[in-house]
Amino acid sequence: MGKYVLKRIGYIVLVFLIISLLMYALYNLIPSDPARAQLEGVRQTLRPDEYETMYRQLRAQLGLDDPLIVRYLRWMGLWTDVDGTFNGLLQGNLGYSQFFKKDAVDVIVEPMKNTIFINIFSTILSLGITIPVGIYCAVRKGKKFDQSMQVVTILGYSIPIYIISLIFMFFFCVLWRIFPIMGSRTAGITYANDWEAFVDKLYHITLPVIVMTFASLGGMTRYVRSAMIEALSMDYIRTARAKGLREKVVIYSHAWRNALLPVVTSIFGWFLSIFSGSVIIENTFALNGMGRLYWQGLNNQDFELVLAIQMFYTVVSLVGNLLIDVSYGLVDPRVRVDK
Repeated sequence: MGKYVLKRIGYIVLVFLIISLLMYALYNLIPSDPARAQLEGVRQTLRPDEYETMYRQLRAQLGLDDPLIVRYLRWMGLWTDVDGTFNGLLQGNLGYSQFFKKDAVDVIVEPMKNTIFINIFSTILSLGITIPVGIYCAVRKGKKFDQSMQVVTILGYSIPIYIISLIFMFFFCVLWRIFPIMGSRTAGITYANDWEAFVDKLYHITLPVIVMTFASLGGMTRYVRSAMIEALSMDYIRTARAKGLREKVVIYSHAWRNALLPVVTSIFGWFLSIFSGSVIIENTFALNGMGRLYWQGLNNQDFELVLAIQMFYTVVSLVGNLLIDVSYGLVDPRVRVDK
C-alpha cells in the first residue's frame, strides 16, 4: 500500500505540473496586461511620456517581457524572481488580485471556508438520506415506494440545479418567508460572539444546502439502489438466507459490504462534482464562496486569482481520485492496490 501511494503521489505531481502549465498558457493567451491594469488609476495624472516610462518599468519589474516558460516557472516558484528570490506557488504565493488589489491568498481564504462549509454539510445530509433510501428501494424492488422514488429521483436528476434553486427560493423565501433569499450573513448586524455569528451563517446557508442535497438525491439514490439490487441477486445472498441468517444481517453485513465498492466511486466522484455545482449555487444565492469568486475573477479578467482557484479545484480532483483508488482496498480486501 505504501509503495502504491508514493507512486500515485508522483503521478499526481506530474499531472499537476502538466495541468498548471496548460492552464497558465491558456490564460496568458487572453488579451490582457497586468501592468496597464495596475496603472489605470494614475494614468490621467501623468504625461504620456511619464506614463510610458512607468509602464515599461512596471513590465520589467513584473517580468512580463520574459518568455512564457520562464514566467510559468517563476509563477510556480521554480525560477528566481526578478529580485533573485523564489516566490511562487510552491512558496505559498498564489499571485496578486488586480480586482481586489491584494494577494490572492488573502482573497481566497474566507470564500474557501464558506465553500467547504456548505459542501460538507450537503454531503453529510445527502449521504444520510440517499444510502438508507437506496437500500430500502433495492430490498423492496418493484413495490409502490420504489416506484414512487424512481419518479422522484428521475425528476431530481433531470431538472437543472438553477431551476431547483428558483423553485425553492419562491416557496421558502417569497411565499413562506422562512429563509433569506441571498447572502451569507444578516446585513448591518454586529455579533455578540462567535456562536451568534455561526448560527446566523447556518441560517443563511440552510436553503442552499437543502437545494444541493435535493439536487444530488436523484443520482446517488439510483447508484445505491442499482448496486444493492445487483448484490442481492448474487448466489452468496441466497446461501446466507438458506443458512437462516436474519434479513438485516444479510442486507447490511453481506449485500451492502459488496455493493459498497461501486458506490464508493460514485460518492467520491459526486463529492468532487458538487464543488463545481456550487458555482451555480453561490451565484444564485449571492454567497461568498469559491464558485462566486471564480465567476467574479473571470468577469473582471483577474486571471491570477482565477488560476489560484483553478489550482485548488485541480488539487481536490487529483487527491480525490487517489482516495477513490485507496478506498477500494479498504472496502473490498479482494482488491489489491499495492501493485
